[in-house]
Amino acid sequence: MKERSILLVEDERKIADTLKRGLEEEGFRVEVAYDGTIGWRLYQQALFELVILDINLPGMNGYELCRNIRNRDAQVPIIMLTALSSLSDKLEGYDTGADDYLVKPFEFRELLMKIRVLLKRSQQLQVPTGSMLKAGDLEMNLDSKEVRRGNKDIQLTAKEFQLLEYLLRNKNRVVSRADLAINVWDIDFDTNTNVIDVYINYVRNKVDKPFDQKLIHTQVGMGYVLRENA
Repeated sequence: MKERSILLVEDERKIADTLKRGLEEEGFRVEVAYDGTIGWRLYQQALFELVILDINLPGMNGYELCRNIRNRDAQVPIIMLTALSSLSDKLEGYDTGADDYLVKPFEFRELLMKIRVLLKRSQQLQVPTGSMLKAGDLEMNLDSKEVRRGNKDIQLTAKEFQLLEYLLRNKNRVVSRADLAINVWDIDFDTNTNVIDVYINYVRNKVDKPFDQKLIHTQVGMGYVLRENA
């Protein structure tokens, strides 16, 4: 079986070395960088299938590194490791392009589970050239990552794009907050977080607010639905 390649960017050497050893025992090939600048250089020099990075890094912080990687590759899965656990910290991480977020301290098997889920999902998201998703006058180009509604270009962050993509793939079907947590954030559903509601509002403000016909609707007690027809 081919080794899956992972870039690990973590300045706490004990944590980095422990994670490297554990991941290699699970069959992964792991390259380690102890600061963000070196991590960015390594990423540009080799092909990685997944990136794990800390936020508080010397040289280049994790948010900047995540943004650089995401601008270069829209598909590579990125997991952020951090001691920062506030909602605003998580939102900033998702806005820069992170797919998932793990707060220190954490169990190695939880990280391993997230890695496997993200790698499986990245394989499933491989799409043919020219793939489009549509609902009414809303169009999403999965290759160019462009979104248009009518004659208006809509600028979305990486996480907003993923959320809208999931709603479009499931148009006219109610999706629960748990569905979104698992399929867009790859996180265990936490009833105490409002990250999903915050991002639904972000997307609504861009996709629905400037237009008369609203596409994204709330089903009270059930979740959300993107309806093609009112």
